[in-house]
Amino acid sequence: MAERSTVAWFHCFSGIAGDMALGALLDAGADIAEVRAILAKLPVPGWALRAEPTMRGGIAATRAVVEVEPTTVTRTWANIDSLLDEARLPERVRRRATATFAAIATVEARLHRRPVEQVHFHELGGVDAIVDIVGVAAALEVLGVERVTASPVATGMGMVRTGHGLLPNPAPAVVELLTGAPTYGTDAPVELTTPTGAGLLAALAEGWGPMPPMTVTASGFGAGSHDLEAFPNLTRVVLGTETAPASGGRPVMVLETNVDDVTGETLAHVLAVLLEAGAHDAWITPIVMKKGRPAHLVGVLTDPADAGRLAAVLAEETGTLGVRTTAQTRWAAPRAVEEVVVDGQVIRLKVADGDRRRAKVEHDDAAAAARHLGLPLLEVVARAREAWLEGRTDATAEARSRTGSDVVTFLEPAVDLDVTPGPEPGPGDEAS
Repeated sequence: MAERSTVAWFHCFSGIAGDMALGALLDAGADIAEVRAILAKLPVPGWALRAEPTMRGGIAATRAVVEVEPTTVTRTWANIDSLLDEARLPERVRRRATATFAAIATVEARLHRRPVEQVHFHELGGVDAIVDIVGVAAALEVLGVERVTASPVATGMGMVRTGHGLLPNPAPAVVELLTGAPTYGTDAPVELTTPTGAGLLAALAEGWGPMPPMTVTASGFGAGSHDLEAFPNLTRVVLGTETAPASGGRPVMVLETNVDDVTGETLAHVLAVLLEAGAHDAWITPIVMKKGRPAHLVGVLTDPADAGRLAAVLAEETGTLGVRTTAQTRWAAPRAVEEVVVDGQVIRLKVADGDRRRAKVEHDDAAAAARHLGLPLLEVVARAREAWLEGRTDATAEARSRTGSDVVTFLEPAVDLDVTPGPEPGPGDEAS
């Protein structure tokens, strides 16, 4: 049986903010002393973090309170990036925090039409925002979370006050950060989802939709600063170990465009660029369009959070004037990756979880080994499968040290089900 990964599902029925996400993780069991110890590695003085028990709408929750000393320092993205690099943070904490700030910086650069390096963080460059973002990454690490998913995200209405003055709610940065993600508006006259919260989801969420199939191990509520009458000002997180879905699965988006004036060389390049940009898959299908014109359909499979970005890539690379999108659900049958050694070459095999009869040799590994050994590809594939069937998977450590190959255990999709997710029921709540 493949090892199950720990997943965190953020239920954003009331939106999300950095302090609410951190509060939810602390409420779910993240040890605040361990979180503080990681935060203490930051070269940022003058802060204190405490977890404050509170109630919202009759529900017990935790409010993450960050106290900071007054400062007039305004940080740029370059400052933040350097700060995170200097800190001796755990690698995954540094990577998650950097990805969050990078997502926000990219959006700010686009909104204000300036280079990313020159983007000035106002509220987000403050010590409290740094503690919120790095604190969330630290809490995820303390809890051993390997994958983050989220529900559709609620937003408010009206106007919000920012470092750029009064702006429409949801703020432009929030809308940009959540492009491609499922969102919905409410009539709450407060900021339910903040740029910090949206940035965390944009950088960390690997899927969107209902709570994924899991064995629940813990849950927690993070409180915002508002006490609303209509619904509780909370973000919920549910933690668990992933299980194979009996039905349903992970929300995905399918992007498509028809092109009749693009060469084969360009189409091959387009597929390579899309895959390098993070698409799960990309393909080309010959079609016949109106007036009997031969053409090609270019398809892309992607997470909802990446749909807008990859649609832009598709348009830029093909010159198409339009891209169609379809929301689908991808069911993922779990499978493990195991390794064998053939004449000193590490070769991976994908093995169906719970069915030792189903294993497939990784083509790229086998092809590289065949070239290195001067053997036919079919012979290398046969020998790799034979080694796996005989259970010779314990000799990979030494070979891996020579090849730099890594062991991976993960869940992969097997079947695509065309299921359009429904809207999130009920009103949203706020992210303060």
